[in-house]
Amino acid sequence: MRQLTRNLLQLGGKCGLLPARFVWINMDTLLFQMHALLLVLLLGALGVLGAPAADEIKSLPGLSKQPSFKQYSGYLTVADNKHLHYWFVESQKDPARSPVVLWLNGGPGCSSLDGLLTEHGPFLIQDDGATLQYNPYSWNMIANVLYLESPAGVGFSYADDKKYATNDSEVSMNNYLALKEFFRLFPEYSKNELFLTGESYGGIYIPTLAERVLEDSSLNLQGIAVGNGLSSYELNDNSLVYFAYYHGLLGESLWATLQKYCCKNGTCNFYNNPDASCSDAVSQTQQIVYSSGLNIYNLYADCAGGVPYSTRVENDRLVTYDLGNNFINHKWTHAWNRKLRTVRSVIKSVKLDPPCVNSTSSAMYLNNPYVKSALHISPNALDWEICSAEVNLNYNRLYMDVKKQYLKILGAMKYRVLVYNGDTDMACNFLGDEWFVESLQQEVQVQRRAWLYNNGETQQIGGFVKEFSNLTFLTVKGSGHMVPTDKPIAAYAMFSRFITKQPY
Repeated sequence: MRQLTRNLLQLGGKCGLLPARFVWINMDTLLFQMHALLLVLLLGALGVLGAPAADEIKSLPGLSKQPSFKQYSGYLTVADNKHLHYWFVESQKDPARSPVVLWLNGGPGCSSLDGLLTEHGPFLIQDDGATLQYNPYSWNMIANVLYLESPAGVGFSYADDKKYATNDSEVSMNNYLALKEFFRLFPEYSKNELFLTGESYGGIYIPTLAERVLEDSSLNLQGIAVGNGLSSYELNDNSLVYFAYYHGLLGESLWATLQKYCCKNGTCNFYNNPDASCSDAVSQTQQIVYSSGLNIYNLYADCAGGVPYSTRVENDRLVTYDLGNNFINHKWTHAWNRKLRTVRSVIKSVKLDPPCVNSTSSAMYLNNPYVKSALHISPNALDWEICSAEVNLNYNRLYMDVKKQYLKILGAMKYRVLVYNGDTDMACNFLGDEWFVESLQQEVQVQRRAWLYNNGETQQIGGFVKEFSNLTFLTVKGSGHMVPTDKPIAAYAMFSRFITKQPY
């Protein structure tokens, strides 16, 4: 090709189109330009030109100063014309070399933008619902973070057919397809280290997604991290009763009844015990944990809105609460879901707010038309809510535990796995996840010990940690379900050590 170009340029000079001397002096420059043009055309045909300019957030309302890093918001189209909304914030430290971290909130049916705006995103929503403040402990200080609203029907994500019934398997596939679409749109990050992270029902989302991702060699998966995750319904339910008793919630009389009717030969079953007296005692425990006004996401935090909270009707809308993942097989859970579906036939819509959580400021901000315009939100999307009742009530939970997925991930012997828990959470308590990690029977590398982090000029105990081969179980002292909200400094220390392979 180089010789052909020389001949063409010489011909041009001889024909009087350009002076021959000019052609030869600038030949290398012209060659470079022609090769560059061909490369651009080729890359354009392959769809790998880089981040989509149309998705870039040029100016975000609520900030006193726009950020120095780039950020993008748009849609990733997956199977059956479902459009999953994403918000991607580039790393504040060398984005080209920083890892890509996917974040998923749980529910099922809750928005990952809650994680961005109230947990570890670069901006934190303020009480006025209009102002954002920079977060000095944002995870995008050292990582490119992709916040994905999944499944369709959650937040600003939507489906063309407006059908939002789904299940664990379909969600894991669509999350995988969304990742593939993201890297098609952002090919410059396709070789970066990839970490999958999430919390709560993310305990199901993340390992089932990882099971698909680890089979795709084009994705540079390095590890997963799950915070206060639902890993096993049985272990979570059984451990919650112990958690409640040893935190002073039950009293000796109820505890004695639970022991008498739910336990045999030193083993207790609070999960699906057929004994009617046991079920009654478990129901009493449930009433104390969920309906007495305690904050199930942080035992020692106040309940937003005060006590008692309950299901109520506001402006012809049923405002209710996700009762969490606990006691999923007990009759009261199924009866509650049937009741909600019946009420929905006479109430215009159902709003599903997590108990003791105030999402008003986030909803005010995200539903502001100027914000929606800045985020390129589709007119087909519904108004933003922290959790979708439509998704939650029509969600088919296929996995009662994810032990098989964890063993597959660990069996590859090359992925880092972190299971972390705030130790005051009751929705997905630390004891259940600790039992789950122990059930994986991995080789212990470092026995359980305290871990430290720097808080100003002092070192503080962040919690406790136990390390296995490629697997770590870690608690964050004094934090609840949303660890980065309650303990942002400790959470950032934990996160940074995880992705940089530093000891805890």
